[in-house]
Amino acid sequence: MARDKLPRRVWRSVATSFARALAAPRLQLAAKAGLAAGIAFWVAPLMPGAAAHYAYYAPLGALVAMYENVSGSMRQGLQTLVGLGAGIALAFVLISFGATPLSVAAVMALGVLLAGLPRLGAGRDWIPTAALLVLLVGGQNPDDFSFGYLLQMGVGVAVGIAVNLLVFPPLHFNAAALSLAELRLSLARQLQDMGAAMHEKWPPEHEDWSRRSEDLAQSARSVRAAVQKADASREANPRRRFHPRDVEKDYRTVRELEQITFHIQDMTEVLADVIWNEDMPFIIPLPYSEPLAEALTAVGEVLRSAEEDDADRQAELYQAARSAVASLEARTASEDTEAGTPSAAGSILLSLHRILRVANPNRR
Repeated sequence: MARDKLPRRVWRSVATSFARALAAPRLQLAAKAGLAAGIAFWVAPLMPGAAAHYAYYAPLGALVAMYENVSGSMRQGLQTLVGLGAGIALAFVLISFGATPLSVAAVMALGVLLAGLPRLGAGRDWIPTAALLVLLVGGQNPDDFSFGYLLQMGVGVAVGIAVNLLVFPPLHFNAAALSLAELRLSLARQLQDMGAAMHEKWPPEHEDWSRRSEDLAQSARSVRAAVQKADASREANPRRRFHPRDVEKDYRTVRELEQITFHIQDMTEVLADVIWNEDMPFIIPLPYSEPLAEALTAVGEVLRSAEEDDADRQAELYQAARSAVASLEARTASEDTEAGTPSAAGSILLSLHRILRVANPNRR
């Protein structure tokens, strides 16, 4: 099918997938996985006895242990070896029955049951796999196979952990910081776009801002995941001494941005319903449009300034936003709503107050 006949969304999705696959952290992980597999395969023939005949399991162990952070490599490697040990033990319990359909079925069923044990993590999937390999591949020498299989996997796991620990162990601090900044700027843009909509001919022609509520929520979830990933990358990582970062502060920032996201989502839904939902019993009276637009824009500037301006400028914009919100509050308190219809401005005003309380630069 010609490219111009495919939806633009499909091409964007494909391009994004390739970009992620070729991102620097992924390329670094791939290079280290290849290095670990090569070293493991080089070391494997040096193992004693029958284990030397099963050298191909060492690179597999190296790949199993290769994870995006050092603590994850250790945890995943250990869990894998525990799962393998449990699977081999299970196979020996049933090995006297031979490789029959009934014994294979029993091994698989028990393996899946054992995989349900808590805290096995990555090792859960290896229980039935190891049991089946011992039962079917071990043949007449299940002892030799089991010894070689477990030892070579252990060698590979050890090599994988060592490579991940010694060769540029990853710290994901930059990605977390970038995610926090991007979310804050997205929230600022949302407020400013809503403010701009209040200046337009009613109802506003631009509706993009009204459809971003779920996108903002997804962005907030992604930011929390990025900070958790950065936190996990510190564990057992020798580079953390040379790249200190206050991750607890990042968690506090995430919580604050999640609160702001919630309030902006609420304002977005309120304004969208008031503008386009004819059944909504609330309105935005015309006299409120200008002060509401100024308040939304000013609070958006406060969020933007946290990423782009110095402390003095942030304080100046914060005071300007407080004044704009106070002006909106005074207007809503002094004027009656049109035709006795309740105004939605009060709900938006409350959300703006809460955002300013969280975004106060003096709290940082």
